[in-house]
Amino acid sequence: MRMDETLQDIDALFEAALGARAHAYAPYSGFAVGAAIRGARGGLFTGCNVENAAYPSGTCAEQSAISAMIGAGETRIAALAVIASGAHPLTPCGACRQRIREFAEAATPIHAGSLEGARQSFTLAALLPEAFGPAFLPGHKQP
Repeated sequence: MRMDETLQDIDALFEAALGARAHAYAPYSGFAVGAAIRGARGGLFTGCNVENAAYPSGTCAEQSAISAMIGAGETRIAALAVIASGAHPLTPCGACRQRIREFAEAATPIHAGSLEGARQSFTLAALLPEAFGPAFLPGHKQP
């Protein structure tokens, strides 16, 4: 948790992620996921997973939330929450961790939760140490 992020802020992210999860399209796995992003300018963006019969062409909840953020004109993630069923907090998959890295800093908080109430917070650096990012590409600046 960042020093300027309150428990109320985290609760609001989880509530938004839970609301998005209700719209997930997961007829094949039955594993509905919701995600919420607070953008650096304060916007709140949500996403849910969308499966497809032609595996693996589905979309993760985090990817959906990032697309909503970009579509609204924000390019930086201040915090992210993801939630699904299970006894343990759900963390983003590897591909989503890399997608998050494109728009977040190493210290960005990633909050993982479960419907059963388990929660855990990580920094992006803890979930994706030594991450490849835009700085590795010549002449590229952060979005």
